[in-house]
Amino acid sequence: MKRIPYSPPFISPRPINEKRPLWSVMIPVYNCGIYIPQVIQSVLSQDMGEEKMQIEVIDDASTDVDVETLVKDIGKGRIKYYRQVENVGSLRNFETCINRSKGKLVHLLHGDDRILKGFYQKMENLFEQYPQAGAAFCNYVFINEKGEVCGRRPPEEKKEGILNNWLIRIAEKQRIQFSAMVVRRKVYEQLGSFYGASYGEDWEMWVRIAKNYPVAYTPEVLAEYRGHTGSLTWKKVNSGQIFPDLLQVIKNINKHIPEKGREKVTNRTNKHCAHLFVGYAIRICKEKHGFSNAQVLIQQALTFDKSPHLLLRIGKIYLRILMHKVSKNFWV
Repeated sequence: MKRIPYSPPFISPRPINEKRPLWSVMIPVYNCGIYIPQVIQSVLSQDMGEEKMQIEVIDDASTDVDVETLVKDIGKGRIKYYRQVENVGSLRNFETCINRSKGKLVHLLHGDDRILKGFYQKMENLFEQYPQAGAAFCNYVFINEKGEVCGRRPPEEKKEGILNNWLIRIAEKQRIQFSAMVVRRKVYEQLGSFYGASYGEDWEMWVRIAKNYPVAYTPEVLAEYRGHTGSLTWKKVNSGQIFPDLLQVIKNINKHIPEKGREKVTNRTNKHCAHLFVGYAIRICKEKHGFSNAQVLIQQALTFDKSPHLLLRIGKIYLRILMHKVSKNFWV
């Protein structure tokens, strides 16, 4: 079985006569043991009971800590644990999460993220109020390794409800993180699981859902996405794999966009991606002074866009790199 499937993996429907909970909170983890207690506690503080909520940790053969013991100690028997026989990669681990889920609503909550008080009740209310929605998500904030808020996501709408023109908006750039998103299991059953790349695969999924279903939203901040240098994203950034992954994801996303507006959407996507890469280059310079890696990211950014705004931003980076040779404190 390939670690990165070329097409959406099939999700098996649950048995017709099976007694099912409303919620499945599935927590995929891999070598993020330092954060697992936080994510578990954030869920348990909103536990709706076993009849209504399945909670399970899916371990992709972690080597940093004994995840099973950690889950047992914190969960006190409330949380189920499943370990992959071998490391299968993030996409296959997500697939396992969804196939093992029993609930009608599935929340894939990564082991290094957290949710805030009221998340599950608000999401449940959204699905009740908008039964046509195939998925729903909330606004969220960015946190660092210490759990401190380091960035805020501007709201998609001022009021909650079904998002307008959502397919085009989400196709233009990534706007959602896993921690904020809940998907009906039947949607995964119809559309399949994540595929194509292990960076940006969620973006393609959110576009795929938007093409086939209305999506509900609340501007309330009820989730936290943690950015840290040990994450899969940063491993991709430092290895250079982020570039081919993103190209593949954009190619897959284009399949979902109506041909009439595809070129306009692609142009906007390219601009967003260019600035994303420049942003990564700046962060690498600030945190590690990895100027060679930063230069690679800048070159990749220029394959997406060469607008004056981008060139000006890149010029400032090179100026800072030059100044760094004079003062190591320039980035502070």
